Amino acid sequence: MQTMNPYMTARWERRVWMLAVVAVCALAATGCNKLKARDRLNKGVAAYKAGFYDQAIESFKEAEELDPTLMNARLYLATAYASQYVPGAPGEDNARKGSSAIEVYKDVLQRDPGDLNAIDGIGSILFSMASAPYSPAKFEESKTYHQMHIKLKPEDPEPYYWIGVIDWTLAFRANGEMRLAYNKANVAKQIKDMDPLPAKPRAEYAEKYGALIEEGIDSVQEAIKLRPDYEDAMAYLNLLYRRKADIVVSAEERDALLKQADELVDRVKEIKQRKSGAPQTS
Repeated sequence: MQTMNPYMTARWERRVWMLAVVAVCALAATGCNKLKARDRLNKGVAAYKAGFYDQAIESFKEAEELDPTLMNARLYLATAYASQYVPGAPGEDNARKGSSAIEVYKDVLQRDPGDLNAIDGIGSILFSMASAPYSPAKFEESKTYHQMHIKLKPEDPEPYYWIGVIDWTLAFRANGEMRLAYNKANVAKQIKDMDPLPAKPRAEYAEKYGALIEEGIDSVQEAIKLRPDYEDAMAYLNLLYRRKADIVVSAEERDALLKQADELVDRVKEIKQRKSGAPQTS
């Protein structure tokens, strides 16, 4: 049995020792970077709460670079971008902030597809971007993220509410456009906002938006089932009943839907008064 040359043995031991030192230094550097990352994150949070969003964004970026596993830094970065986005404001910089928020949120979802904060963040910013300039496609895209939330956590009432809001928004806008087009084409026979739609535009409206209105009604009803005093959901259920009243044929069914809508208005008032502690009026 051959014995190792003493020179080779010493050389091998020295090499092992050097590798160990490098490993220890690497671990120390990693730990140091993680500490620095948390420090940058805390500074970013403080700046964000104080309203210094640009400063907060830079701190969150630094935290992300120092520790790519620090997901809170990414979430705060996306939230800071979203906070600076102003719906409907002109300019490339404003649009870039909205797009940046979505991009960072999507990066979070690539790492953790079940992150509800990122899912809700994208749904929210897309809704804001869809409002002005008006974009039905963005509203529909926003809806997909609320549906994603429901698949992951069906007991939460908020995503059902937002689906109802989106469906009403699309149906309400189309209703107004149809009425405007009809009035332009029929100058001598105008219809007001509260009047029932004439037969032809009613049939067209029902065909294009009937399913959407039903989806919205079902969604906000589910939200109310999960949160019985959800007055905002009741307010939109009232509005959706009014849109459904424009797709039914019989006057009796239309009147019944409008009565349900009016009753919801009263329920919302009662809930708001009860929550505020104000005395109810007859």
